[in-house]
Amino acid sequence: MITGLLLAASAVVTVVSITALPYYDDKSGRLWPLVALTALLWVLFVASIVALRSVRGRAAIVLVIVGSIGIGGAAMAGPPNTSTDSARYAWDGIVQNAGISPYDFVPTDPELADLRTDWLFPDPVVGADGELECEGSRILQSVEPGTDEVVCTAINRATVPTIYPPSSEILFAAVRFVTGPEPQYWPMQLVGLLLSLAITGILLRALHTRGRDPRWAALWGWSPLMATEAVTNSHIDVFGGLLILLATLAAANGKRVWAGVALGAAIAVKLIPVIAAPALLRRRPIVLIAVSIATFAALYVPYILASGIGVLGYLPGYLTEEGYSSGDRFVLLSTVLPGTAATIVAVILVAATAALVWWKTDPTDPWVGQAVMIGVTLLVVSPRYPWYALMLVPVVAMSGRWEWLAVPAALTVRYLIPSVDLARLCLALAIVLIVAMSLHRAGPGALRRLGGWLRHPLSPTTRKTDHSLSAG
Repeated sequence: MITGLLLAASAVVTVVSITALPYYDDKSGRLWPLVALTALLWVLFVASIVALRSVRGRAAIVLVIVGSIGIGGAAMAGPPNTSTDSARYAWDGIVQNAGISPYDFVPTDPELADLRTDWLFPDPVVGADGELECEGSRILQSVEPGTDEVVCTAINRATVPTIYPPSSEILFAAVRFVTGPEPQYWPMQLVGLLLSLAITGILLRALHTRGRDPRWAALWGWSPLMATEAVTNSHIDVFGGLLILLATLAAANGKRVWAGVALGAAIAVKLIPVIAAPALLRRRPIVLIAVSIATFAALYVPYILASGIGVLGYLPGYLTEEGYSSGDRFVLLSTVLPGTAATIVAVILVAATAALVWWKTDPTDPWVGQAVMIGVTLLVVSPRYPWYALMLVPVVAMSGRWEWLAVPAALTVRYLIPSVDLARLCLALAIVLIVAMSLHRAGPGALRRLGGWLRHPLSPTTRKTDHSLSAG
């Protein structure tokens, strides 16, 4: 009863946060209610997981499923509230269904004027000063290349080509092939919900078949990150998260070819899923690498034939814009390291983590290694966007290492509250929690064993792990 009430409260707060607090109209302080409601969603999430520990058997499974549907469905209560990325998804799908490569033209190019829909490109209005202006939430003012005419659009970065790789583009085209260009944001929200529910179902089955507590699936299905970023804001990263989950399951079951196909397709969603590879490479790595590369290349071939080098899209410019080439975007490292030194150290840390994960991961049980690899990368890179963590949460559920959820929570704070100092504090607290829980799980002799391993790294150590939800 308590768990059900908490889940109902989460659904209600989700609806209120979407419909009553317009993020894009914030002028002076109105963002704080959204921050407060987001914090409340995380508190309700934690309370729901704790309450679930007292529910067992089939009732627990029903709660996980019903809660996932209820919270995910509530997340469709309104249009995206903190991101307009799905407007680009819709446009790329519309363009492709017109027989045009999404890499060939920027959205404001007059060559594509006939494809513009009113909801993506509303007409400008004459302002009080006689100049053309753009009105409406999510609507940005841009210009047509070559004509410099004012263009109003819901698409961010409308004067640069798309950044999305082919797995994403194929999904965008498929969605708009079914719905046509006129429906606004709900088609991708529905896709996000369906992908999220698919992940919940896969987790329930995989946890059960591997002898683990299926209640861990609630870490994904009830997560505020899933609701806000996979459904409301419809970020394509949820597709990458699903494919990473499938790749890791296939690899753990010895199906290296299928693991390679899923990994290659995941990398072709947004490139960053390549960090899932190290945890999968302990057994027959050549097969998995070859198949993933072949899959990745095969998905790109039609677009390369159409657009050539243009398939890189805005990726180089995006990395520069986000501060990764200069090192400014590495929030923790930039505290002590200037400029490009932070980039160099970040690469070293991620590479070292990849090497250790590859070396120490059990190929039949890669979940902890996967959580460490993805989680450490997000901590080091510290992106401004919490939706990058959508690929982390499913493997956290499989591993039972709940403390890694501190990473998406910290990234959510970083996104909603533009304070570098607060971001550093939250990320540092996440690291403290993860390290503390890791030492707790390892037992009282953990530091001594760690010292011994550093002196003799080839000496194997093993320890049984309790994967029940009640074990915490």
